[in-house]
Amino acid sequence: MGRRRIPVSAMPIVARTLVVPLEALFGESSRTTHKRGPASRLQQQIEAVSQLPKTQQRFVSQMLDTVLAQAQR
Repeated sequence: MGRRRIPVSAMPIVARTLVVPLEALFGESSRTTHKRGPASRLQQQIEAVSQLPKTQQRFVSQMLDTVLAQAQR
């Protein structure tokens, strides 16, 4: 299957378009989407990254790609 990089800031748009929770795009279980209370650390980080300039968003995305590729080995 092909791979495509998208800016972190586009993730909420993708989730809404696919009608799935944002967490589902990151492989989080659906039970966490119904949890009440403060936002998870991952949600807070995604929001913080979405506020960064595009060049820094790309850097974070590349770091995540590297870590995820290493985890799959």
